[in-house]
Amino acid sequence: MKDAHALLHQLSQQPIDLTKPGVLNAHRVTSMCVEACGLKLLYGTERIDDRVIDALERLAVQGNALQQMEAMQAGEKVNRIIGFQSENRSALHTAMRDQFGHTHNGIEARLYAEKAARELQKLKGFLDRIEGKFIDLVQIGIGGSDLGPRALAIALEAYHRPHHRVHFLSNVDPDDAAQVLRHLDLTKTIVVVVSKSGTTLETLTNEEIVRARFAKKGLNPKEHFVSVTGETSPMDDPSRYLESFYMWDVVGGRYSATSMVGGVALGFCLGYQGFCEVLKGAHEMDLHARSTPVRSNLPLLNALFGIWNRNYLKIPTLAMIPYSQALLRFPAHLQQLDMESNGKRIDHYGHPMSIQTGPVVWGEVGTNGQHSFYQLIHQGTDPISLEFIGFKESQYGEDMQVAHTTSQEKLLANLFAQSIALATGQASDNPNRVFPGNRPNRMVLAKRLDPYTMGALLAYYEHKVVFQGFLWQINSFDQEGVQLGKVLATKILSHFSTQRTKEKAEPFPVAESYLRQLDS
Repeated sequence: MKDAHALLHQLSQQPIDLTKPGVLNAHRVTSMCVEACGLKLLYGTERIDDRVIDALERLAVQGNALQQMEAMQAGEKVNRIIGFQSENRSALHTAMRDQFGHTHNGIEARLYAEKAARELQKLKGFLDRIEGKFIDLVQIGIGGSDLGPRALAIALEAYHRPHHRVHFLSNVDPDDAAQVLRHLDLTKTIVVVVSKSGTTLETLTNEEIVRARFAKKGLNPKEHFVSVTGETSPMDDPSRYLESFYMWDVVGGRYSATSMVGGVALGFCLGYQGFCEVLKGAHEMDLHARSTPVRSNLPLLNALFGIWNRNYLKIPTLAMIPYSQALLRFPAHLQQLDMESNGKRIDHYGHPMSIQTGPVVWGEVGTNGQHSFYQLIHQGTDPISLEFIGFKESQYGEDMQVAHTTSQEKLLANLFAQSIALATGQASDNPNRVFPGNRPNRMVLAKRLDPYTMGALLAYYEHKVVFQGFLWQINSFDQEGVQLGKVLATKILSHFSTQRTKEKAEPFPVAESYLRQLDS
């Protein structure tokens, strides 16, 4: 059997030309579509044909993609660099949404599914106890403790219960805290502080700012603060928190939205059953990802198309464009999910990579982006690959006809038009009006963005990222790249503190020169 990489390289020399008349036709759109968990993946506007799909399938088989997904979900250690010090642990975010703990193979997977189920029951009791006492919830966290839960809470605002508002505080910038707290009635506010280690600098700083605000109002913070943290961490402290929910090292921050990291806030605003619907959608996508053959496996196909674009068509960036205002912050979550997971330069054995790994991921909601950066996407010098997300129906159902079409129809018309235009381009005698086309893109469609669909969509992208990591043979579950800046920031903070304590800080000439610029 010919090596898949060699075959794909050969095919990439003359990929299908989507600008040729008749290439992008109704049959291609209909046939290049797979469906699962209420989602449809349409990929007729990718620069692929049957030969490329055959080769990509061979790549997945040669890379044992499905076997690796099964092993991950069973609890095998996938978060490691062989032969070097590393986290050396499982990656069991999928166990967090197995509500009954019955569908995971592997002892460790079942163990964590059972732990997650206990936390879920604890959440149910907690939500019952606080019902009617609080109107606002503020979640304090950063990175994965903020982006995923925030994106989901915003996405599902149409399903929030009355008088159950959620807010998020992440940035150590003091203006963030001031803005979030500005109009809250603290007597009816509950605060969820999220840190696995219980030592995250930005989170603990913001917690103290918010605690001080409660104390200034004469309120006992202990009656308003909840922690989500590791067992036995400094934040697992009943003297300071009304309740503590647990998270574990086997769940990375960017994969944690369906754990208690997102569960407390989402349970508060959606209700317990609403959060369970998110878990159900995610869990059913988990089962689909690990057991479905390549050509029908939505996240695996998405991963393969991304590898084709990145490694063989040499496209370095990926734009995530949801045609849904509700998904306003979802591109930011996907940016972290993808770039923190697969922005790696070494393989599982510590060897430098000989091929490119994760793309630069960015995005904005449509149709807003059409009036912003689409100029570069359509006519810029560097092709950009795109992933679109769209829904047949709006969430609120509040729409009207203007010029004989509804707003939702206008939204979808723009989505379909952009996908077609990017693929087919436009010829013209006027060079300023030439659209080169062959801008590869794919599309996820669903009926409506509800809690179940949101859970399925979240897991779909999680598994796409993980499948790519498996095939690139990199570790998609650690994040050493964020550590160096943290260490240097701590050193610089010691220089700030010397101005107050007069204690001597470790010399750091370059940083000191930056600090002098503040006073010059």
